[in-house]
Amino acid sequence: MTQSNSIEERLDRQAPAVFIMPAVLIVLCFSIFPLIVSLFVSLSRLKFVRGGIEAKYIGFLNFKKLLFGSQQYHFLGKFDQLTTTGYVIMSVFVILILVWFYRYFRSINFSLVGTIGRFVVATGLFFLLMLTLINLTTPKGLPGTLVVTLTYVILGVIFQFQIGLGLALLCVKKIRGRSFFRMVFFIPMMITPVGIAYLFRMLTDMTKGPFAPVVMWLGMEETSWAVIPWGARIAVMIGDAWQWIPFMFIVLLAGLESLPTEQKEAAIMDGAGSWQIFRDITWPTLLPVIVTIILIRLIEAFKIIDLPNVMTNGGPGIATESLSLHSYFNWRTMDLSGSAAVGYLLMVVAVFICLSFVSLVKKQVEIAQQ
Repeated sequence: MTQSNSIEERLDRQAPAVFIMPAVLIVLCFSIFPLIVSLFVSLSRLKFVRGGIEAKYIGFLNFKKLLFGSQQYHFLGKFDQLTTTGYVIMSVFVILILVWFYRYFRSINFSLVGTIGRFVVATGLFFLLMLTLINLTTPKGLPGTLVVTLTYVILGVIFQFQIGLGLALLCVKKIRGRSFFRMVFFIPMMITPVGIAYLFRMLTDMTKGPFAPVVMWLGMEETSWAVIPWGARIAVMIGDAWQWIPFMFIVLLAGLESLPTEQKEAAIMDGAGSWQIFRDITWPTLLPVIVTIILIRLIEAFKIIDLPNVMTNGGPGIATESLSLHSYFNWRTMDLSGSAAVGYLLMVVAVFICLSFVSLVKKQVEIAQQ
């Protein structure tokens, strides 16, 4: 009897591993293996020969070409001297980083590993911000695909979160027809990205589109957003926002509806206003949900390719070309090694931005959950 019980206990202990192992193997086959193969491709020069492909190991030359060589303009853009505005923004950023370090050094969680991690985060963010400023805020600076992607990610996610949160706060109230608006706001999530890209390409057509009469009435028929860099970027970001605001909206709405009402009712009885309730009760309680959806959206935003490809084909020039589109263009021209190198740099930047975001908000989330 005792031996039988011990066998059952042993089987119970092994059951989780047995059930999880198929999923682990699938992840290894379909995620880890392609990463390893693409790393090998990025470190090689592939040549199509009769009967197959010839690969020659060349080290980091593909990455060197993107960062310091002939493809630097395409990847990093054209540099110029910082303007006064750029220096002011960098000064504010440095002050915020110093305050961040000061608060960390005074906390009880201070450690050498944590200090090194924060130094890496601060250095990386400083480099990315400097690169963005010398590309976008200078007279002769032109952004490469890295800065264009960061523009889509940072500005797009901020705008989408704000609109999604505003719609969720409206629909959580007991207003007439809120079920209808919830359904309407969620419809864009059901359309494929390519379909949305063609939809906005038609909407923004200033000669035959539905808004062409308005454009002609305003006397702007000779103007085209597609040849203005910021006009093209904004058009792409509006299409991307129309697709992803419903995701922000539906998750935030679910989070708002799951919040306990006791604290709000007590605050109302104490005379607290709507802004005070949102700042002191709703926001801290909702913060873990907010961090989660922003993190998911950051990951997705780095992969944007359909909208700039269909709407502008990356133009004018490379003004709307994202890193994913950059990698696709290289692949289409049979530069498989260059495409893999761009893809790996995209992965490094995306992982760094996401980890930096988690590191910056981790303390606030821990406080909110207490």
